[in-house]
Amino acid sequence: MNNLKLLTHSDVKNTINKRAGESKFGEHIKLCSNLNSIYDELLNLDVDYVIFGISEDVGVLANHGKPGTSKAWNAVIKILLNIQANAFTKAERVAILGQLHYPAFQEKVNLLNLSRKKDIALSRQLVQDIDKDVSYLVSLIIKSGKTPIIIGGGHNNAYGNIKGTSLGLSKPINCINFDAHSDFRKEEGRHSGNGFSYAYAEGFLKKYYVFGLHENYTSQFIFDRMNKLKTIDYCTYESLDVRKDQKYKSALKHALNHVDSDPFGIEIDCDAIENIQSSALTPSGFSAEKARQFVHYFGMQPNASYLHICEAAPKKKQEVKIGKLITYLITDFIRAHDR
Repeated sequence: MNNLKLLTHSDVKNTINKRAGESKFGEHIKLCSNLNSIYDELLNLDVDYVIFGISEDVGVLANHGKPGTSKAWNAVIKILLNIQANAFTKAERVAILGQLHYPAFQEKVNLLNLSRKKDIALSRQLVQDIDKDVSYLVSLIIKSGKTPIIIGGGHNNAYGNIKGTSLGLSKPINCINFDAHSDFRKEEGRHSGNGFSYAYAEGFLKKYYVFGLHENYTSQFIFDRMNKLKTIDYCTYESLDVRKDQKYKSALKHALNHVDSDPFGIEIDCDAIENIQSSALTPSGFSAEKARQFVHYFGMQPNASYLHICEAAPKKKQEVKIGKLITYLITDFIRAHDR
């Protein structure tokens, strides 16, 4: 895999800040060492979870969004490797592969004029190329019997996560998406706004639930499209946290009933979390605590097959904040799923 950059022992050593009397997460994780034998290494590693990053803005830019999602992985790895290794964090059950990164793609898309149809089409072709890497890598992890945890990039990568998991399990899967947006737009060329609609149209996604959809930022076309499909369901943020038409725990149960009949993926879009720097920052959204509760609740389910946290776009002053938030979500999932 040409675009996979493995995390090395040297990288880990240079990132960990050692302190007397403490044992850090990064000192106990497993690593892979050979790009040409990833599957065999994963198969033989005595771990349950495989973490990797996706460092790209291409899908967001192809959707006319704001860049920055390529920086999330580096913000997270600095924090994740330095949390405490203890009975709660379970570092010994984790392998970290490294990151899929696309500097050449970023250069290409930065030179395009995305007001021109021809250049838009070129940017969306690059997203398709990223799709191939993500789906292949996720399928290898699933086939090896491990659970993927995918960090960073735009929400275009939901498509590769769903396809890869579906191919790894040899059947369609379901998905729960904690998001202000449905990302169920037209199949008009791949970008960050249609990963789920493509996965659904191609038969990799069976049932889909959007949790916390923002009413102000969802078109009537999308509502009409989802309302016609019995396999698609949603609740809105306003119904939960503004009008309080239903309680949060009840909404979680309702969403679980929709997706838990088969293996399902957990998608977390940082756009849904209040005041988190992302491709579409919101001043009104779920709290970090509710995001953590969501990951814990769905992570507990035996059918939970992967976790993806995306769309965070940290600027310098928010790197530590976002790194800590995503690290909390990663360890919440591991704790819940390991019960």
